[in-house]
Amino acid sequence: MVNCCGQWKTVVAMIGINLALAMVNVLLKLTLDKGVHNLVLVTYRQSIACGLLTPIAFFWERKNRPELTARIICHLFFSALIGITFTQYFFLLGLQYTSATYASAFSNMVPVYTFLLALPFGLEKVSIRSKGGIAKILGSLICIGGALSLTLYKGMPLTNQHSHATAQIENHDYMMSTAKRRERWVLGSVFAAAGCFMWASWFLIQAKIGKSYPFQYSSTAILSFFGAIQSVILTLLTERSINMSMWVLKGKLEILSVTYSGAVGSGLCYVGMSWCVKQKGPLFTSAFTPLIQIFVAMIDFSALHELIYLGRLAQLYSLWCILDIDHVFTSDMDTCISLLCYLLFKLHGNLAKTLHL
Repeated sequence: MVNCCGQWKTVVAMIGINLALAMVNVLLKLTLDKGVHNLVLVTYRQSIACGLLTPIAFFWERKNRPELTARIICHLFFSALIGITFTQYFFLLGLQYTSATYASAFSNMVPVYTFLLALPFGLEKVSIRSKGGIAKILGSLICIGGALSLTLYKGMPLTNQHSHATAQIENHDYMMSTAKRRERWVLGSVFAAAGCFMWASWFLIQAKIGKSYPFQYSSTAILSFFGAIQSVILTLLTERSINMSMWVLKGKLEILSVTYSGAVGSGLCYVGMSWCVKQKGPLFTSAFTPLIQIFVAMIDFSALHELIYLGRLAQLYSLWCILDIDHVFTSDMDTCISLLCYLLFKLHGNLAKTLHL
C-alpha cells in the first residue's frame, strides 16, 4: 500500500505541474498581447523564482548540500541556457505569433524529442521486434505528422462563439492580410517547436545533473539565477535600442502573470519536474506534457472564448505510445500510466463533444 502511494506521487505531481504550466501559458499570452516584451517576462520570471527558492534551499538543504564545484556550476549554467533562457524565449515568441492553445499543442512533441534524444545516449532502448518498440516508433511518427499538420493546416472553426472577445479576434484577423497571417502562423510554429526541442533537451541534461547534484531547490534556484542573467544579456544582444519603459509593468495583469509564472511556473514546477526526473527519468516526466494542451484548450474555450479550429485538434494523443507497453501489464507503476492514458482519451472525447465534433 505504501509502495503504491509512493508510485502515485510522481503521477499526481506531473498532472498538477502541467495544470499550473497551462495557467502560465494563458496568462503569458494575455500579457504578451498587452505589449510586454517577451525577454522582460523571462527576466522577471526567473528573478522571482530565484528570490523564492534561495531561502527555501538555504534552510531546507543546508545540512546535506555538498560544495559546488566548477563542473557542477558549468552544468547548471548550460542547463539554464537550454532549459530556461532559450526554451522560454522561443516558446514566448511562438506564443506571441499564435495563440495559447496552438503554441501549447507543440508541447506534445516534447516526449518524442526526449525519446529521440535519449536513444544515442543510451537512456532509452528500442526493440523493433517488441510491441513496445513498435508502439514507440509509431507514436513518434504520428506525433511528428500531427505537428506538421498544425503548421500546414488550420481548418474551419469548431466553435460558434459570438462574444465580444471573439468579435475582436475576427476583426483583427480581417484587418491582417492573408499572407501576413500565414507568415506569423509559420513563424510561430517554428519558434514553438524550437522551444519544445530545447525543453526536451533540458530533461536529459537535468537527468545528468540530478545524479551529481540531487538537490532540487538549490539547483533550481541556481538555474533561475543564471536564467535571469542570461535573459538580460540576450535582451541586450537582440534589441537595437533599449527603452527603460519596457521594463516597467503597468497593469495588474502583467504583475499577476509575472508573479505567478515566476513563483509557480519557474519555481515550484521546475523543482517538481527535477524531482520527477530524478525519481522516474526524463522520458516519464516529459510524457505528461500533452496535458498542457488539453488544459489550455479548456481554459481558452471556457474562460477566454477563443475560437478552436479543426486543425488545432489534428495532433492525436497517440504519442503516449512511446511509453514502454511491454511493461504496462507487468508493472504497477505502468498500470497507473495506462489508466492515465485512458483518462486522457476520455477527456479528449468529452472536449470533442463540447465542441460538437
